[in-house]
Amino acid sequence: MPFSDAAGLWFGFVQAGYEVLPDGSFFSCSHSKPTVSTEGMKKNLKAQYEAARLVDPQPITGKESTAQLLEQAFGAYVGRQERIAFELMQRSLQEEAAVFLTLSGAMTPAGLHQSCLIPLVESGAISVLTTTGANLYHDAHRVIGHAIREVNPNAGDLQFRLSRIIRIYDLGFWEEVLTDTDKLFSALLMRPEFQRKMTTPEFHFLLGKAMASIERQLRVKQPSLLSTCYQHAVPIFVGAVQDGSIFLNAVKLKRLLKEAFTFEIDILEDVFAMAAMQYHCRTQGSQRMAIWILGGGVPKNYTLQGEPLLDQIFHIPTDGFDIDVQFCVDPVDNGALSSCPAGEGHTWGKVSMEAVEGGSVYVHTDVTAVFPWLTHALLSKRHLRRKPMRLMEQMDKAVASLDMAVRRRKKLLQNSLSWEMPKKKPAAGPSKPKKKA
Repeated sequence: MPFSDAAGLWFGFVQAGYEVLPDGSFFSCSHSKPTVSTEGMKKNLKAQYEAARLVDPQPITGKESTAQLLEQAFGAYVGRQERIAFELMQRSLQEEAAVFLTLSGAMTPAGLHQSCLIPLVESGAISVLTTTGANLYHDAHRVIGHAIREVNPNAGDLQFRLSRIIRIYDLGFWEEVLTDTDKLFSALLMRPEFQRKMTTPEFHFLLGKAMASIERQLRVKQPSLLSTCYQHAVPIFVGAVQDGSIFLNAVKLKRLLKEAFTFEIDILEDVFAMAAMQYHCRTQGSQRMAIWILGGGVPKNYTLQGEPLLDQIFHIPTDGFDIDVQFCVDPVDNGALSSCPAGEGHTWGKVSMEAVEGGSVYVHTDVTAVFPWLTHALLSKRHLRRKPMRLMEQMDKAVASLDMAVRRRKKLLQNSLSWEMPKKKPAAGPSKPKKKA
């Protein structure tokens, strides 16, 4: 049993209502004597400590591969977190888990999609992508011939504005990049195939198809994330689709074209589709799911909430994600969703007990500082490459399957449709059983 399991055992007793006595034994509030001996716990903890991995790295020679460096030279602190992330990412692929990757922050302007995400999609590592509308919008700049350059973040924003240079921290591009990209998406959104109600995966699948055609005509050497996901049938979800310039152009078209523009995002069906995809992955293939979280934000929760939608709302039993790997700079003690660790997510039913005990890590760092190393290390292990799951092609089947599961619970779910005003103020916690006379 790993050391974390021993610590988990201790935590379990505390959570069960036991108090820790000064000698280290446990005392139950409902009993009069200690229930677990100090010596037993000490013996178990000592054995786990002595079996733990040694921190004794060898000198770096310059001949090591990236994977070897991660395995040998990253023994403590954030470095250890990064090594554990690599181990869990490997495990995700070894177990044939469906990998749900979430991406927030300005990662496509930084080129992370070109260096890391597209190669991972092509190698079959990423099964489902959840990101922001902004990342997909900025994904198109380079395709249509525009450049993004390094700038000095301290050069002065008033001067940048006068020069019509848009700044994203230490990246910059001409303002005309935005106006040209707006024209691109406006032209695409007016096409007949977009004139209907659809989910975000359907929307981005159509955009990806259109971008793939444009890239062929322009003979683009590096494809977009949209077209790559289309080619490999990777569903792309965007939880806050209205918060991005692609959708802002849809707003413009609606005002200009009125009834002639009938494009619409079906939010209810979109949330259902995410849960359906997770239900499908839990009941098909390896029945394993991993989530790789790059930066937190809306994409993180929009993906994770599929599990409580199944369990809490539809009463369909689920365990949560089996592997949880997070990269984020936020502290974990501020109550923010971005920094919520796996254990906290487990209390909501989003992450499994297995993940909390030995299948999760919170890497407290900037994604751009570590993810290229991890991608290189993963891709260097050629045996981990696999055929893409092509889950977009299974979306209709997944939705139909979850629909059927919900219908089977219709009678049970009817009980959740009404609410009565309580006669008295609810108690602070679960009601205690009355004592017998």
